[in-house]
Amino acid sequence: MAEYDFDLITLGAGSGGVRASRLAAQAGKRVAVVEESRVGGTCVMRGCVPKKLLVMGAHFAEDLTDAQGYGWDIGQVSFDWARLIAAKNAELHRLEGVYTRILRDSGVTLLEGRGRLADNHTVEVAGVRYTAATILVATGARPHLPKVPGIEYAITSNEALDLMQLPERVAVVGGGYIAVEFAGIFNALGAHVVQVLRGDTLLRGFDQDVRIALAEEMIGKGVEIRRETSVRSIEKGTKGYSLLLSDSESLHADLVLYATGRRPNTDGLGLAEAGVGLDDQGAVTVDTFSRSSVDNIWAVGDVTSRLNLTPVALAEAQAFVATAFLGRPTAVDHANTPSAVFSMPPVGTVGMTETAARRHGLSIDVYLSRFRPMRNTLAGRDERTLMKMIVERGSERVLGIHMVGPDAPEIIQGFAVALKCGATKSQVDATIGIHPTAAEELVTLRDRCPDPASELEE
Repeated sequence: MAEYDFDLITLGAGSGGVRASRLAAQAGKRVAVVEESRVGGTCVMRGCVPKKLLVMGAHFAEDLTDAQGYGWDIGQVSFDWARLIAAKNAELHRLEGVYTRILRDSGVTLLEGRGRLADNHTVEVAGVRYTAATILVATGARPHLPKVPGIEYAITSNEALDLMQLPERVAVVGGGYIAVEFAGIFNALGAHVVQVLRGDTLLRGFDQDVRIALAEEMIGKGVEIRRETSVRSIEKGTKGYSLLLSDSESLHADLVLYATGRRPNTDGLGLAEAGVGLDDQGAVTVDTFSRSSVDNIWAVGDVTSRLNLTPVALAEAQAFVATAFLGRPTAVDHANTPSAVFSMPPVGTVGMTETAARRHGLSIDVYLSRFRPMRNTLAGRDERTLMKMIVERGSERVLGIHMVGPDAPEIIQGFAVALKCGATKSQVDATIGIHPTAAEELVTLRDRCPDPASELEE
């Protein structure tokens, strides 16, 4: 048997890479992880964590306003964006230390620098070559900028997290979850936000009622949405930037943020040269056990373009260790994976959308409720919550639950367990609600929405 420097070398110290490396080391394997940036990866350093901290900071703008309806006289207030960013950075520094210590205490060797495969068992880092029996690719994904004249003047979510000054006018290009989250942050903190999207509304791929409801609420909060519009070019002026739109109108902004998609981080890693199969977007193609086209090379997380969610990367990492090192072949079940958008208001969703269910030829019943959350009554806020349930007719199995409104991610997390267990509508109906809460609305949905005309005709 060939002798290697390590049993496992992991490329990327993000959520999936750290989890896999730690578990493999705890299983007695000699492990090294390669990282060219900061330990913690996209989620901790450039994604979920810092973004949600900014969302929380932005929410205080609404909280302070709403408090007046509950008898609080707040008085004059002010906001310091730079102080929020500094506090966020301090927390990220703390978390990076935690992740680094986890690796160290688990006996994992940290190799700092960019790793590149010299062959299917050799990784080169900073001019030094290391060999391993098994290689795991967990390098994640990065923001993608389209080829638009003047695109060099735009920033991505990476740079948006480190701005030291809050812009007065922001153009957000894109309609996905990153775009709506940053639109909500900047808008709540006082910037004038215009969101430019090519589609008919926000969040392509989400349930249509969710998409419509979120757009309505964001517009109600002051975000200007330009639908079915694209950017032709960006020019820098004496005061900010000028965007020429597809309808020949111009848009002026102090900051242009592009959130139009992400691409797997596989460029320059030597994967193709080592025989690893990549798709047309550069993602590593893997089987159900996360093994690539090369037997000893595996991949987990966003670099595979399955479900780009941190908890999914963690689950895939754990399954990889069980399969590769513990003799327990394990495949992650990606069905009914819950997700959230930390927009303002937030979105929580799990399971099938109505459109997907109908496309699969399923006969379904749809239950939907829109109501004013209790908190908003005294606050005088018009914002409404949406809850929607998709049920398979006959079996009564709940296929999907979708929500727009305060605490949506927290509420949907609990109902995701029910869907994973195959809950039926009658079981949900038999559950006693907690009163008064918004969550109880989901166990009291009784009125079925009328079937679409096309279905009735069939």
